Amino acid sequence: MTYLLALDQGTSSSRSIVFDETGRTVAMAQLELQQIYPQPGWVEHDAQEIWRIQLATARDALAKAGITAAQVKAVGITNQRETTVVWNRKTGVPIHHAIVWQDRRAEPTCADLRARGLADTIQEKTGLLVDAYFSGTKLKWLLDHVPGARAQAANGELAFGTIDSWLIWQLTEGRVHVTDVSNASRTMLFNVHTNLWDEDLLAALDIPASLMPTVQPSASLFGEVAPALLGHAIPIGGVAGDQQSALFGQACFKAGMVKNTYGTGCFMLMHTGGTFQTSHNGLITTSAAQTSTQPQFALEGSVFVGGAVVQWLRDGLHAIQGSGEVQSLAQSVPDSGGVIVVPAFTGLGAPYWKPDARGSITGLTRGSTLAHIARAALESIAFQSAALLQAMSRDAVSAGAAAVSELRVDGGACVNDLLMQFQADLLGIPVVRPAVTETTALGAAYLAGLTTGVYRSTDELSDLWKAERRFLPTLAPARAKELMDRWEHAVRQTTL
Repeated sequence: MTYLLALDQGTSSSRSIVFDETGRTVAMAQLELQQIYPQPGWVEHDAQEIWRIQLATARDALAKAGITAAQVKAVGITNQRETTVVWNRKTGVPIHHAIVWQDRRAEPTCADLRARGLADTIQEKTGLLVDAYFSGTKLKWLLDHVPGARAQAANGELAFGTIDSWLIWQLTEGRVHVTDVSNASRTMLFNVHTNLWDEDLLAALDIPASLMPTVQPSASLFGEVAPALLGHAIPIGGVAGDQQSALFGQACFKAGMVKNTYGTGCFMLMHTGGTFQTSHNGLITTSAAQTSTQPQFALEGSVFVGGAVVQWLRDGLHAIQGSGEVQSLAQSVPDSGGVIVVPAFTGLGAPYWKPDARGSITGLTRGSTLAHIARAALESIAFQSAALLQAMSRDAVSAGAAAVSELRVDGGACVNDLLMQFQADLLGIPVVRPAVTETTALGAAYLAGLTTGVYRSTDELSDLWKAERRFLPTLAPARAKELMDRWEHAVRQTTL
């Protein structure tokens, strides 16, 4: 049996998963990651801790699988995107905590870019909206605020990377400074048309090119794990940011294929093939995982509060004791009784982009109960995702493509049958849950397997992908539209 090891470095934890060549999970190890909040709006991680626990989970996963590193054909890496690390090339020590993707400290720099009239240029070159979410302005903040950083950068002494680059540097003991196109495309410094760092954007943020990692296709050789770390040298054959990796793990290789990850938030990506498509409906354009030097793209939208609304039911309203109870409570009533929950706890993301929106509960009557609110909260995940997919479909149709025909789903909340059925009812298309729901890690493993000859082509990976269940729409289209209209009305009421 051939084995692949996926390193899945996330925002709240690091995991390592051993897969066999059929995509079956053989063993998994996971450790939580400390969250650091220096002040409101700031979020940091200890990059050294990320490396320590990622290595520990890799060793643990191999031990649980009962195999040695010599039996692993390749390593794939997937990671939280946009999180920014700068380290000294000689010592390998970071100059500051990693600045996490959620961090908002770089917003003044973003405001300056907009004031300088650069927003359209940045979107044309990178596919991104100017926002503190992305890595470039975080990198500028570090160079501007860490004592001596600018001088060190000018002398070529520092290296920048997203978490994939940082892990590869550590795994190769400082021999390799690289990233892949999917992570590079999240920096606001990378021209997705040429697959090169953009000199004008680097200059706009006063960032020396010497800081930047070499950019490679997502399926390519990124170096070898040093033998001393796991007991044997293993090629690193695949790297992709978490959402692009999930798109790949869902075998969404062709234009028009869509996946939605139901986690704390929801991330929806639609593959657009080799076509760079600018959204007119509140989405961003990003590089998809690439198996060659040929650019591949996707439209992306994010829901800020997805599965987190269940945590709110548990910890805020105390409506349930554990997250697993939400389905039974919601199913104790036939519907939400007209109640609609808009969980805009931190504003609304795509396609609305309403940072000043706040959560609301509408449609309450004397007969409303906690069960109705729980059902409405669960349904809010589907409503938000439906709004995203409808925006994507409008973009696809306006570009002359066919409307979306099915939605592939993954993430923790996709195990909720009630939610998935309601999602299919709202969309009027099948919602398909795969047999293997660890699609983010699986995508990294597949990329590594392609590089090292475990798989011959993406066609072979498409054949490996299997559906566990298809949820077919049962609601009349007119009724689905009526429900979506009620949702949109409730959304309008979340801002004054």
